[in-house]
Amino acid sequence: MSSERATNGGFFENQFKLKEHGTDVKTEVLAGLTTFMTMAYILIVNPLILSDSGMDFGGVFTATAISSLIATLMMAFLANYPFALAPGMGLNAFFTYSVVFGMGYSWQYALTAVFLEGILFIILSFFQVREAIFNSIPMNLKKAVSVGIGLFIALIGFSNAGIVVNEEAAGTIIGLGSLSSPEALLAIIGLIVTGFLLAKKVKGALFFGIVVTTIVGLPLGVTMLPEGGLVSMPPSLAPVAFKFEWANIFTLDMLVILFTFLFVDIFDTIGTLIGVSSKAGLLDENGQLPKVKQALLADAVGTTVGACLGTSTVTTFVESASGVAEGGRTGLTAFTTGLLFALSLIFSPFFLMIPGAATAPALILVGLFMMSPIKEIDLNDYTEAIPAFLTIVMMPFGYSIAEGIVFGMVSYVILKVLAGRPKEVSAIMYVLAVLFVLKEVFM
Repeated sequence: MSSERATNGGFFENQFKLKEHGTDVKTEVLAGLTTFMTMAYILIVNPLILSDSGMDFGGVFTATAISSLIATLMMAFLANYPFALAPGMGLNAFFTYSVVFGMGYSWQYALTAVFLEGILFIILSFFQVREAIFNSIPMNLKKAVSVGIGLFIALIGFSNAGIVVNEEAAGTIIGLGSLSSPEALLAIIGLIVTGFLLAKKVKGALFFGIVVTTIVGLPLGVTMLPEGGLVSMPPSLAPVAFKFEWANIFTLDMLVILFTFLFVDIFDTIGTLIGVSSKAGLLDENGQLPKVKQALLADAVGTTVGACLGTSTVTTFVESASGVAEGGRTGLTAFTTGLLFALSLIFSPFFLMIPGAATAPALILVGLFMMSPIKEIDLNDYTEAIPAFLTIVMMPFGYSIAEGIVFGMVSYVILKVLAGRPKEVSAIMYVLAVLFVLKEVFM
């Protein structure tokens, strides 16, 4: 009996149905480690961005780790999917630079908006509004979302390594960075190492690539050993937790702030779920995700809890694709990632020493893995191909998953109507297209 339990993974098999999903404990744990390594940057970047608004850096660090832990464990046990959650990039920038700096509100007011958004999301999840949106997106667009996310992730990787840089001053959107810089050299070495491991079909190639690249970064001066040891007590939540400001919440400004948080979070999350699920083979024959309601609920609760603890909107992370690329197929991947967020509270110096240039090769190669659904997109029907193409290219060019979906869905509706095929468009798609157009016109 004990040997059978060991073979089946015991608790893990019973909880996460590993054999049913064609995976095992080792694969899932490695996948969870890889996901965490590629998104651990949020532990330092999120506090940096939110501290610009006046929030306490240490408090936000602890809030980031705990909210990520809670939301990711909910994803693991409610939905049994290999997706990790954390405070989202873009949403934290909107929090600081638009709401606080641009509109002149306090960070407490912005945090209140995030809390209200989370409550609205929970309500929308119970009424299956977000689930209906997910299911209304046509299959070709769902596959295009996967490809677009792949290009978006690759761009993030190249940017993190300094291989491509923003060159607006030179008249270009992005350009080639200095390939002789230590960060770029390290990323290129990491690409070669990780590519070799993949070619040799080494299990956990992305994870081991990150580890090797981090070590190589030491003599290059990119990886910096932490000062004061690898263990530290987590900073207090007291300066940021439950710091809400209820004055002026019934105003047009709050409505605009709430709508923006809702819009970006809904379509970033849905886009990530579609893209990563498509790559992982989790969508059913109708292109639907069987437990999408539970997955979206984990996201909504994560946002609400995160706001109470003192951080911006929690969302499903696109870096989850790195764990899926390593073979992660169940909640055990998310469970592993969640435990690492818990450990990061104590071993934060260790996790934060991993440089962006060391995780960049994994993100770039995940971009390659995410490209495969393009073979299944109907490129002969231009009412399908053009929206799919716009979805793919606007994610990296617009630096936003949500904007890629907007371009794809609006063009899909317009082309179908102009081609005399309006019945191929669902009622929800018509409503969303109108809302998207109104948003662009009036906001």
